[in-house]
Amino acid sequence: MVAAGALLCQSAETPARHATKADVDKWMTELSNWNRWGKGDQMGTVNLITPAKRKQAAALVTEGVPVSLAHNTDTQKAADNGSPFKLKMLSTGAHPAGQFVVDDYEVTYHGLAHTHMDALCHMSWNGKLYNGIPMTAVTDAGATQLAVTAFRSGIFTRGILVDIPRLKGLPYLEPGTAIYPEDLEAWEKKANVKIGAGDVVFIRTGRWARRAAKGAWDPATIAGLYATCAKWLKDRDVAMVGSDAATDVMPSGVEGVVQPMHQLLLVAMGTPIFDNTDLEALGDEAAKRNRWAFLLTAAPMAVTNGTGSPLNPTAIF
Repeated sequence: MVAAGALLCQSAETPARHATKADVDKWMTELSNWNRWGKGDQMGTVNLITPAKRKQAAALVTEGVPVSLAHNTDTQKAADNGSPFKLKMLSTGAHPAGQFVVDDYEVTYHGLAHTHMDALCHMSWNGKLYNGIPMTAVTDAGATQLAVTAFRSGIFTRGILVDIPRLKGLPYLEPGTAIYPEDLEAWEKKANVKIGAGDVVFIRTGRWARRAAKGAWDPATIAGLYATCAKWLKDRDVAMVGSDAATDVMPSGVEGVVQPMHQLLLVAMGTPIFDNTDLEALGDEAAKRNRWAFLLTAAPMAVTNGTGSPLNPTAIF
């Protein structure tokens, strides 16, 4: 009876499957990491990746087997790729510039097509960025605060794959499927892993497996984390969150808030995000070993005043 009562009390305070805009507004304060690492902090929860954490993560490499978490650049326009990656050849074998072949890249990487990292300046709430920095700090010249260059030394820590389709015995989740805190806890039990401080958590929805099977679809409807997962992740003190889509379930299920997970992670918690990672190969390799923890390395481009960066995260077993 005590356990049941406690569960009822918890549900009343934080409804696991239903949240309102008022709840999200409240969590913007309750889950805030503003000033936790000082008023001038630029890195947010990446501060939780300490030298000791890096050394522990390095010890996870027992086989030396790498797995890329980047989806191959997509140059074809599609329902979920309104801004295809552009590669333009400037010098080719048929028309060389001396001994070299040369190309030019162009990419609008924020969105739902390209693997990238969101810096902490990427989103605001009520005119404020993470740590209370005014949104006006992002100008025509770029982000003068909270830019991606804060992470130029790279991300090197323990990564954890949370494979929700495997948890449910499915090849992939259908668009619009919400993932709740209870799913994250069920995965921990199944995988015999405990998510902790300084970890980078990757949520596999099977987005790329479904796309391969059924083709592109309107990204207004995608599987992802429901807003109540933010507190769960804050309680675990994770350093970053990534997924194979946009982290948030869409539609969000919270009237008046389009992407509550992005808002809570980036603005309140100061937790950078990896979007559109490809977790299919990682899922297969992890399942083969029944091992869901690995060394995670990622290095964003050091773009002055950039709001993020395309990149190629790598898991190493």
